[in-house]
Amino acid sequence: MREIMYRDAIREALDEEMARDDSVMIMGEDVGFIGGNFKTSVGLLDKYGDLRVKDTPISEAGFVGMGVGMALTGLRPVVELMFSDFLLVAADQVINQMAKIRYMSGGQVTVPMVIRCPIGAGRSSAAQHSQSMQAMVAHFPGIKVLIPSSAQEAKGLLKSAIRDNNPVIFFEHKMQYTNKFEIDDSIELIPIGKADIKRAGEDITIVATSAMVLHSLTAAEKLAAEGISCEVIDLRSIVPLDRETIIESVKKTGKLLVVDEAHEFCGVGAEIGASLMDDIFYDLDAPIGRIATPNVPLPFSPALEFPIIPSEKKVVEKVREMVRPSV
Repeated sequence: MREIMYRDAIREALDEEMARDDSVMIMGEDVGFIGGNFKTSVGLLDKYGDLRVKDTPISEAGFVGMGVGMALTGLRPVVELMFSDFLLVAADQVINQMAKIRYMSGGQVTVPMVIRCPIGAGRSSAAQHSQSMQAMVAHFPGIKVLIPSSAQEAKGLLKSAIRDNNPVIFFEHKMQYTNKFEIDDSIELIPIGKADIKRAGEDITIVATSAMVLHSLTAAEKLAAEGISCEVIDLRSIVPLDRETIIESVKKTGKLLVVDEAHEFCGVGAEIGASLMDDIFYDLDAPIGRIATPNVPLPFSPALEFPIIPSEKKVVEKVREMVRPSV
């Protein structure tokens, strides 16, 4: 085991895949000269040159579309957007081109392309730079949606995403980039579509995404001191969704709480609850719980921002309410 920052795990994945396969290249705003907005590609321009590490103009629709064209002609581009909010600028290329071309061609062509983009609040970046867009893109068929929680998941999942022959949108939490994690010296590919049980428990199942996994694990530790046993599942992949792992867990615990930082309405928690209901209804001892960001734009002021973001405290309070409703 060794200690590494989240951002450096991403850089290692990019480096190793570029060294392994000459068709892998990266592009985006400032990915080359300054090593990425969050320093996830430092040193790669010097190592691989400006044909494979490409700084782009401030035109997401342009360079995402260019990535689609590259993927169609045999390359494996990894496109970085500075913030997930900017997916909306490139929405036509993402939703109507990247996601649909394999289907519309009857499988004659593939689009082996990854779009990396940061999500999450906590940096006081205001309403246009703080959103979590995972539920939005998951709505459109043809895109795989990954959301790693730690350095181990970030590296293993990104390597799998780059090797996949389908388009993948890879969400990284911006508050994780400089956090340090223990990871294996040699990381195997993490299979896409397989959740991971981070903590076994008996009283309630907590399904979480991205940084919310860490909040949930810390909350579970505190709740254990109160005699409440939480099973914490790191979803890792939204599309495809590992329904079986969640169903098996809920059949054991009888309760389900979904923690996802995106806005609550039409969010990941709603979809998980609705899609699993036929399989878990008779095993539930309480209504499915959700913790998400309220349906308001993200405020700039920290005094307004932090109270609406899902937190460890909110997880603790919600679990208590669900497990011991009379307390």
